[in-house]
Amino acid sequence: MPQLTDEDVTQDTGATPAETGAQAASGAHAAPGSRAEPAAPAARPGTWMTPEEYGASRATLWTGAVVLVTDGDGRVLVQSVDYRPDRLLPGGAVDAGEAPAAAAAREVYEELGVEGRYPRGLAVDWIPADAPGMPPGMGFPGEILHVFDGGTWTRERIDSIRLPAQEITGIHFAEPAELPALMDAGDARRALSALRARISGGGAALLEDGRPTTPTALDRLGALRSRRVPLHGTWHPGPAPAHLTPRDPVGWLFAPDGRVLLLIARATGAAHLPPPTAGRTAGALTLGYRCADQGAHPRTAARLTALPPGPDPAYARLLATPEQVRELSDWGPAGHEELAAVHTARTHLCLPSPPRTPPTELPAEGCHW
Repeated sequence: MPQLTDEDVTQDTGATPAETGAQAASGAHAAPGSRAEPAAPAARPGTWMTPEEYGASRATLWTGAVVLVTDGDGRVLVQSVDYRPDRLLPGGAVDAGEAPAAAAAREVYEELGVEGRYPRGLAVDWIPADAPGMPPGMGFPGEILHVFDGGTWTRERIDSIRLPAQEITGIHFAEPAELPALMDAGDARRALSALRARISGGGAALLEDGRPTTPTALDRLGALRSRRVPLHGTWHPGPAPAHLTPRDPVGWLFAPDGRVLLLIARATGAAHLPPPTAGRTAGALTLGYRCADQGAHPRTAARLTALPPGPDPAYARLLATPEQVRELSDWGPAGHEELAAVHTARTHLCLPSPPRTPPTELPAEGCHW
């Protein structure tokens, strides 16, 4: 950063400012009765700028704030507006002298009629001046856009939404994979990056035109870019009855830190729990089953003791918290019941409750615990 001065820079004589002032006051180095010759103006050393010069050199950017809200099924709230064809997250411009979080709360209230505070940031995006879709006459200089976490809204909160007479014409809760078809490309990238940052729990993501500068495993693998496979059947504890055909058995396989094994398809970004045989295990438990599509989808739990080399390069193997697994899946209301059973099993296996940290990809050569 340049040094700032609003005073002339004097010739460097090696003297301190105090000495220079004393010499000037006493007339030092001037012969009696003579007049001191005026010093020649000195060039500015280094990179000195006046406040006016420095201010004029700074880039001018707009500032905006939007809020990412989901429902209980992990779908994202987007709204239709009367001035453009694509959908938007709630939010808008930050007014002069307004804090971004205050702007986010104000915009949500103005657009949806719902009061709230949204202090937690999910992403900060730099949008370049040449971003597509901006009318030439607007003189768009680029923008810093803050994405705040609006949380998961209950049915009662959603029902309290009241749209204004103008601007907002409707709302819709969209499957994350639908966002690129509903939104401007940059807006969709930003929303998905912010949603992945929320699930990862590693703090706000820094974005450049919607793309993370430091991608997490979920970003690298493109999690949520394809539609989640819905499994909305009812949850039943215990073993499945004999008259139901077992389908797609999966295991909640726990590492020693309380996280579980998760598979993500590299081609689609789809998240799956692994089969119970995905690793060497101990202490296997029957959790329950999902009753859906006239069949039983059994769930077991066990402690992982070793993971063999990756048998299928099409899948990445990650460790994630049970909550992250659920947020990457479309399980409907019964997901809460299954999650409670998972934590009961974790406690039975004497494993800790894991804090939310970004999911970590496991090495292809496997590992032992």
